[in-house]
Amino acid sequence: MRTRRKQPDVPAPDSPWSEIVPGLWMGGHEFKGPSGLELAVVRDEFDLVQTLLRLPGHGPDPGVEHHVWPIPDGPLDGTQLAGVMRLARAAGDALDTGRSVLVRCYSGYNRSGLVVAHALVDRGHSAEEAIRLIRRRRSPWALHNELFVDYLRTGLPTVRLLEELAE
Repeated sequence: MRTRRKQPDVPAPDSPWSEIVPGLWMGGHEFKGPSGLELAVVRDEFDLVQTLLRLPGHGPDPGVEHHVWPIPDGPLDGTQLAGVMRLARAAGDALDTGRSVLVRCYSGYNRSGLVVAHALVDRGHSAEEAIRLIRRRRSPWALHNELFVDYLRTGLPTVRLLEELAE
């Protein structure tokens, strides 16, 4: 399974993670720091960490709730889409109880953006509002995967249903 695309024209993010709405953060495994590329290692800064691409040594600390659901930065099947929707729901549930959530992938642009955007849609934002908010708060490069943008505009439940019908 391909989990990350090498795109030299896409810059690394300027921070390990960014707060999209209060308590809901998205980020990645590396970022552009003062001395070049640095590793983004999460310890216990968040109550819940959701990981869409797991790399050894990047945390979180033991005792931090951690959900791992590896997905590619490309077409998703029905099972993968169901997992994205479950993660988004779990993020929303955590926010409802005052917990902080980090959703992360490699750069913190596409896979994490898909989960965070769907969580925002579940909380009443339109897909367009969610995409704009993520790009403003994380990076203009966030959600540059047009397929994921199409998924959000169509609605993940509909995309999942269509994907399962095609199988």
